[in-house]
Amino acid sequence: MPNDADSAGVSRPASGPPPGRPVLATLIVVGVVLADQLTKAWAVRELADGPVWLVGSDIGFRLARNTGSAFSLFRGFTPLLAVLAIMVAFFLVRSVRRTDDTLLVVSLSLILGGALGNLVDRLFRAPGFLRGGVVDFIGVSSFPTFNVADSAVTIGAVLLAIWAIRADIRERREEREEPANG
Repeated sequence: MPNDADSAGVSRPASGPPPGRPVLATLIVVGVVLADQLTKAWAVRELADGPVWLVGSDIGFRLARNTGSAFSLFRGFTPLLAVLAIMVAFFLVRSVRRTDDTLLVVSLSLILGGALGNLVDRLFRAPGFLRGGVVDFIGVSSFPTFNVADSAVTIGAVLLAIWAIRADIRERREEREEPANG
Protein backbone atom coordinates (compact mmCIF):
# COMPACT_ATOMS: atom_id res chain seq x y z
CA MET A 1 0.00 0.00 0.00
CA PRO A 2 1.67 3.29 -1.04
CA ASN A 3 2.27 5.92 1.63
CA ASP A 4 2.12 9.67 1.29
CA ALA A 5 3.67 12.18 3.70
CA ASP A 6 2.08 15.50 4.49
CA SER A 7 4.01 18.68 5.28
CA ALA A 8 4.34 17.65 8.95
CA GLY A 9 6.02 14.40 7.89
CA VAL A 10 3.14 12.26 9.11
CA SER A 11 2.79 9.25 6.84
CA ARG A 12 -0.58 7.92 5.80
CA PRO A 13 -1.69 5.22 3.43
CA ALA A 14 -3.26 6.38 0.20
CA SER A 15 -6.57 4.77 1.22
CA GLY A 16 -6.67 6.12 4.81
CA PRO A 17 -5.71 4.70 8.18
CA PRO A 18 -6.17 0.99 8.82
CA PRO A 19 -9.48 -0.07 10.36
CA GLY A 20 -9.48 0.23 14.12
CA ARG A 21 -7.01 3.11 14.41
CA PRO A 22 -9.75 5.78 14.61
CA VAL A 23 -11.47 3.67 17.27
CA LEU A 24 -8.20 3.32 19.21
CA ALA A 25 -7.57 7.05 19.02
CA THR A 26 -11.12 7.87 20.11
CA LEU A 27 -10.98 5.45 23.04
CA ILE A 28 -7.68 6.90 24.25
CA VAL A 29 -8.79 10.54 23.94
CA VAL A 30 -12.18 9.95 25.57
CA GLY A 31 -10.60 7.77 28.27
CA VAL A 32 -8.00 10.40 29.16
CA VAL A 33 -10.55 13.25 29.25
CA LEU A 34 -12.98 11.20 31.38
CA ALA A 35 -10.28 10.02 33.80
CA ASP A 36 -8.94 13.56 34.04
CA GLN A 37 -12.29 15.21 34.68
CA LEU A 38 -13.47 12.54 37.13
CA THR A 39 -10.27 12.75 39.18
CA LYS A 40 -10.42 16.55 39.15
CA ALA A 41 -14.03 16.44 40.39
CA TRP A 42 -12.87 14.11 43.19
CA ALA A 43 -9.98 16.43 44.04
CA VAL A 44 -12.16 19.54 44.19
CA ARG A 45 -14.67 17.73 46.44
CA GLU A 46 -12.26 15.84 48.72
CA LEU A 47 -9.25 18.14 49.00
CA ALA A 48 -11.02 21.42 49.75
CA ASP A 49 -10.16 21.09 53.46
CA GLY A 50 -6.48 20.41 52.86
CA PRO A 51 -4.00 17.93 51.42
CA VAL A 52 -4.02 14.18 51.95
CA TRP A 53 -0.52 12.74 52.25
CA LEU A 54 0.20 9.11 51.42
CA VAL A 55 3.96 8.99 52.13
CA GLY A 56 5.04 11.54 54.71
CA SER A 57 4.68 14.97 53.17
CA ASP A 58 6.38 13.86 49.97
CA ILE A 59 3.66 12.02 48.02
CA GLY A 60 -0.02 12.79 48.18
CA PHE A 61 -2.84 14.93 46.94
CA ARG A 62 -3.01 18.71 47.33
CA LEU A 63 -5.50 20.93 45.55
CA ALA A 64 -4.10 23.72 43.36
CA ARG A 65 -5.51 25.80 40.55
CA ASN A 66 -3.17 26.71 37.74
CA THR A 67 -4.05 29.67 35.54
CA GLY A 68 -0.75 29.39 33.72
CA SER A 69 0.87 26.73 31.58
CA ALA A 70 3.06 23.84 32.66
CA PHE A 71 4.81 24.44 35.99
CA SER A 72 2.56 27.50 36.49
CA LEU A 73 4.44 29.55 33.92
CA PHE A 74 2.65 32.37 32.07
CA ARG A 75 0.02 33.05 34.73
CA GLY A 76 -2.44 35.66 33.56
CA PHE A 77 -2.31 34.40 29.97
CA THR A 78 -5.18 31.91 30.38
CA PRO A 79 -7.24 33.15 27.39
CA LEU A 80 -4.18 32.95 25.12
CA LEU A 81 -3.28 29.50 26.47
CA ALA A 82 -6.86 28.31 25.85
CA VAL A 83 -6.79 29.53 22.24
CA LEU A 84 -3.38 27.91 21.70
CA ALA A 85 -4.73 24.65 23.16
CA ILE A 86 -7.63 24.74 20.70
CA MET A 87 -5.22 25.24 17.80
CA VAL A 88 -2.98 22.39 19.03
CA ALA A 89 -6.05 20.16 19.39
CA PHE A 90 -7.04 20.77 15.75
CA PHE A 91 -3.50 19.98 14.60
CA LEU A 92 -3.41 16.79 16.67
CA VAL A 93 -6.80 15.59 15.41
CA ARG A 94 -5.65 16.14 11.84
CA SER A 95 -2.35 14.34 12.48
CA VAL A 96 -3.99 11.38 14.22
CA ARG A 97 -6.43 10.95 11.34
CA ARG A 98 -3.60 10.87 8.78
CA THR A 99 -1.20 8.43 10.37
CA ASP A 100 -0.99 4.68 9.96
CA ASP A 101 1.56 4.04 12.73
CA THR A 102 0.04 2.63 15.93
CA LEU A 103 2.70 4.12 18.23
CA LEU A 104 2.17 7.54 16.67
CA VAL A 105 -1.62 7.19 17.03
CA VAL A 106 -1.24 6.31 20.72
CA SER A 107 1.25 9.10 21.48
CA LEU A 108 -0.71 11.82 19.67
CA SER A 109 -3.98 10.59 21.19
CA LEU A 110 -2.54 10.78 24.71
CA ILE A 111 -1.31 14.31 24.04
CA LEU A 112 -4.68 15.29 22.53
CA GLY A 113 -6.61 13.79 25.45
CA GLY A 114 -4.43 15.64 27.94
CA ALA A 115 -4.71 18.91 26.05
CA LEU A 116 -8.50 18.58 25.90
CA GLY A 117 -8.73 17.64 29.58
CA ASN A 118 -6.95 20.83 30.61
CA LEU A 119 -8.81 22.86 27.98
CA VAL A 120 -12.13 21.84 29.56
CA ASP A 121 -10.92 23.46 32.79
CA ARG A 122 -9.81 26.64 31.01
CA LEU A 123 -13.18 26.90 29.26
CA PHE A 124 -15.60 25.98 32.04
CA ARG A 125 -14.05 26.38 35.50
CA ALA A 126 -14.09 29.51 37.64
CA PRO A 127 -13.55 32.36 37.20
CA GLY A 128 -15.18 31.94 33.77
CA PHE A 129 -15.00 31.10 30.08
CA LEU A 130 -11.41 31.14 28.73
CA ARG A 131 -10.14 32.16 32.18
CA GLY A 132 -10.61 28.99 34.20
CA GLY A 133 -7.88 27.58 36.38
CA VAL A 134 -6.69 24.05 35.64
CA VAL A 135 -7.18 21.77 38.65
CA ASP A 136 -3.90 20.15 39.72
CA PHE A 137 -3.84 17.75 42.66
CA ILE A 138 -1.05 15.15 42.47
CA GLY A 139 1.87 16.12 44.65
CA VAL A 140 5.27 14.44 44.52
CA SER A 141 7.88 16.02 46.78
CA SER A 142 8.94 19.47 45.51
CA PHE A 143 7.87 18.71 41.91
CA PRO A 144 5.06 21.02 40.69
CA THR A 145 1.55 19.70 41.34
CA PHE A 146 -0.01 18.03 38.28
CA ASN A 147 -3.06 16.05 37.11
CA VAL A 148 -4.06 13.11 34.91
CA ALA A 149 -4.10 15.28 31.76
CA ASP A 150 -0.55 16.45 32.43
CA SER A 151 0.52 12.83 32.92
CA ALA A 152 -1.08 11.82 29.60
CA VAL A 153 0.69 14.66 27.78
CA THR A 154 4.02 13.66 29.32
CA ILE A 155 3.61 9.96 28.49
CA GLY A 156 2.47 10.88 24.97
CA ALA A 157 5.52 13.11 24.50
CA VAL A 158 7.86 10.32 25.64
CA LEU A 159 6.18 7.89 23.22
CA LEU A 160 6.43 10.51 20.46
CA ALA A 161 10.17 10.81 21.10
CA ILE A 162 10.49 7.01 20.94
CA TRP A 163 8.54 7.02 17.65
CA ALA A 164 10.83 9.73 16.23
CA ILE A 165 13.99 7.87 17.25
CA ARG A 166 12.60 4.64 15.80
CA ALA A 167 11.67 6.41 12.54
CA ASP A 168 15.14 7.94 12.31
CA ILE A 169 16.80 4.57 12.83
CA ARG A 170 14.56 3.01 10.17
CA GLU A 171 15.34 5.84 7.73
CA ARG A 172 19.11 5.51 8.28
CA ARG A 173 18.90 1.75 7.79
CA GLU A 174 17.02 2.24 4.51
CA GLU A 175 19.60 4.81 3.34
CA ARG A 176 22.43 2.33 4.02
CA GLU A 177 20.58 -0.45 2.16
CA GLU A 178 19.76 1.68 -0.95
CA PRO A 179 23.29 1.80 -2.42
CA ALA A 180 23.60 -1.99 -1.95
CA ASN A 181 20.33 -2.53 -3.83
CA GLY A 182 20.97 0.10 -6.53
